Amino acid sequence: MMERVIVFVAPGQGSQTPGFLEPWLADPATRELVAQWSDAVGVDLVAHGTVSDADTIRDTAIAQPLIVAAGLLTARALRTAGVEIGAVAGHSVGEVTAAAVAGVLSEEDALAFVRTRALAMADAAAAVPTGMSAVLGGDQDAVVEHITSLGLEPANYNGGGQLVVAGELDALAKLSEEPLRGTRVVPLQVAGAFHSRFMAPAREALREKASAFTPSDPSITLWTNKDGSVVTSGARFVELMVGQVASPVRWDLDMAAFAEAGVTGLVEFAPAGALVGLAKRGLKGVPTLGIKTPDDVAAAAELR
Repeated sequence: MMERVIVFVAPGQGSQTPGFLEPWLADPATRELVAQWSDAVGVDLVAHGTVSDADTIRDTAIAQPLIVAAGLLTARALRTAGVEIGAVAGHSVGEVTAAAVAGVLSEEDALAFVRTRALAMADAAAAVPTGMSAVLGGDQDAVVEHITSLGLEPANYNGGGQLVVAGELDALAKLSEEPLRGTRVVPLQVAGAFHSRFMAPAREALREKASAFTPSDPSITLWTNKDGSVVTSGARFVELMVGQVASPVRWDLDMAAFAEAGVTGLVEFAPAGALVGLAKRGLKGVPTLGIKTPDDVAAAAELR
């Protein structure tokens, strides 16, 4: 019988929806834990995960710690249910979740890091009016050439015919007016040009924050979205997390690496959906599971 190789993946910003933490916080002990995390990061994760509206939780300073907290809760629930997490990767801010799940950072340090990350990226985004759009379809090289000619940058190579681009709002508007033939442009509701040169100022704040940590080497397989490689040094992974705020996310290379490693299933931490969708196009035939509520946890043990 073929050995199961399940990769657990942590989503990035944009995955949050109003009230998505409500099922998780029905457990009093979990609610108390999240309240403690809220105090530690200075963000009311309980309120923002249950009653805040979509506009409020779209704020980078709120969305990022909220998403990482949800991923940490998912990992805790999986392990409590006896599910072994043997391999992990994160998309964008999901790498902070992955760092904690792999034992590179403690949960507390991961939350402190993401709070600094969120504030630094929000500050960088406020300096110049920028945004992001998804380009669907077309030849990837041709799309990159086209968007570069408009002064835009590739930000997320998501695979499956999806490239997210970043840059100034007037350049994004021109892209929408002049899409490459055979492609469709979808403007994204985000606060800035993440994973582009516009985020370079955020790196210094993150570098300073990271210097206070003593990272451990990962205890499980840990992929980076820098280039899809497995990282065995905790210090190196933290260094990569500092740099990735202003460099492209290569999720396409991560999925290629999963395939090469013989991955037989993919489980996405809450708030799940985006990475499962990408896997259905980029990892055809590999069973997937998106965990949205605690009720979904038991199914992870059955994934083959």
